[in-house]
Amino acid sequence: MSNMQSWKQNVGSIINYAERIFPEVEIVSRALSGEIVKSNYGQVAKRAKKLGSSLEAYGIKHGQNVGSLALNTYRNMEMYYGISGMGAVMHTINFRLHPEQVVYIINHAENRIIFLETVFAPLLEAIQANCPTVEQYVLLCSKEEMPETTLKDAISYEEFIDDGDESYEWPELEEDAPCGLCYTSGTTGNPKGVLYSHRSTILHAWYACAANAMNISSTSVILPVVPMFHVNAWGIPYAAAMFGSKLVLPGPHTGGEAISKLVQSEHVTNLMGVPTVWLDLLNFTRENNITLESV
Repeated sequence: MSNMQSWKQNVGSIINYAERIFPEVEIVSRALSGEIVKSNYGQVAKRAKKLGSSLEAYGIKHGQNVGSLALNTYRNMEMYYGISGMGAVMHTINFRLHPEQVVYIINHAENRIIFLETVFAPLLEAIQANCPTVEQYVLLCSKEEMPETTLKDAISYEEFIDDGDESYEWPELEEDAPCGLCYTSGTTGNPKGVLYSHRSTILHAWYACAANAMNISSTSVILPVVPMFHVNAWGIPYAAAMFGSKLVLPGPHTGGEAISKLVQSEHVTNLMGVPTVWLDLLNFTRENNITLESV
């Protein structure tokens, strides 16, 4: 007789499970251009491992904060797992904050690398002289899509992960090791950093799937408008991967018409967001006599 086997709860184990059990389940994203890009958990897992191994090769150490200014897309999903899985901390930055607050947050977190959407390049170009810890900026695009930029050592995301190892094995981390970092908006002084552990992240994701919470399952098709830079999008990127839910990620296109089209084309069952978003969607559907029957 013996006890149940012991395993440490790490974020990397979630995407490993998704890759093994339901690799073909889709992750659908709307790109900046409006184009629909289809990925799946298998692809996200492999590319997350390429990212993790690339960060390790760069010299990112366990516990270091890696910054991101990113939208809800498949590349952000890859960062969620690639950064935290290799032992670093996924530091999501709210790009809607005042530039002075963004400077404070980057410096306080001591980010060495920042991943960013191409549309946020002007914001970071304007403040990079005040962010001395940042060594490199990685733009979330292909080499062909790289814009002209003055950002330090700028490189495309696809170039950054190109030599990564898709068979990379996540290191074994302590359950209470830091996993994610999100700062408050600083309404009562400078923003305050809130740190999540691997254990707290996994437990939160488990609870999110409960019937009395978000009621997420393998039959769910989830469209999170809640930003992935805000409290880990309520844990949806983790909860969905745990249970094999199809994800529909809207990118920057969160107006009523854009969301309505995604819901109809991808047969979305669960919508996650704040009331202002749904009021816009409600107004659009009423004005156009549309019923979102799948939700």
